[in-house]
Amino acid sequence: MTDFDALLPRLVHLLDRLDAPAAAQPDWRVVRAARWSAQAGGLKPIRHPQRVAMKDLLAIAEQKQRVDANTRQFVTGKPANNVLLTGARGCGKSSLVKAVHAKYAPKGLRLIEVDKAGLPSLPDLFDLLADAEYRFIVFIDDLTFAEHEAGYASLKAALDGSLAGPSDNVLIYATSNRRHLMPEYMAENLETRHLGGEVHPGESTEEKVSLSDRFGLWVSFHAMDQDTYLAIARNWAESLGAPADDTFERAALQWSLGRGARNGRVAWQFARDWAGRQ
Repeated sequence: MTDFDALLPRLVHLLDRLDAPAAAQPDWRVVRAARWSAQAGGLKPIRHPQRVAMKDLLAIAEQKQRVDANTRQFVTGKPANNVLLTGARGCGKSSLVKAVHAKYAPKGLRLIEVDKAGLPSLPDLFDLLADAEYRFIVFIDDLTFAEHEAGYASLKAALDGSLAGPSDNVLIYATSNRRHLMPEYMAENLETRHLGGEVHPGESTEEKVSLSDRFGLWVSFHAMDQDTYLAIARNWAESLGAPADDTFERAALQWSLGRGARNGRVAWQFARDWAGRQ
């Protein structure tokens, strides 16, 4: 890739920003969540955001405590960190972000969903939110990058390093199945140097770590065992009005085998099927 190829997306984005009309803000008194799309005209209200209760998120007590504490600090005007939630799929990363939003929305917290295509326009979003009276979490779900993607540099600058960074009323919460957000290759280990008994990662590894390092709080999620999976499935079934009977565990385990995974998402999907068949 030439320098011009890398520069071209930024030039196109700059021209789009100059031509685009000023984006309007939703009425945050009634809108609690929105979706950001610079190409589609800015912030689009989400009329019925998915609400998740903290009490329904089982087996992630430590993760809940850390994210809840950080969010509480932020909502009350105290210093807080951008958060990266990583780890096993289906174990509650996105649900936890939605749960803390639901908990603190009555206290002025608003959630803005941004997809990867919207990352280059983050400075526009920050400008739009800077003078608002509310507090905002910019939520980037299922984040991962291929090599040389333009959004990688945009997010890196937005987190730390750009003059057009977020104001004190904005934090970034991102989820990813990759701890460092990018694919890692065996060949990169060959760049590692050993000097004086110390290990020095190569430049490729340092570059990949440099983005995740800019999140002040890392929260890791781990695969769950069978008993935890069954407890979560049982909890969801009861909340849907279809408590477990003698056939519940066998059916839940067969469901997980069919899906090839045991996690909170699979437990929720089974509970919905179970409740629908009762």
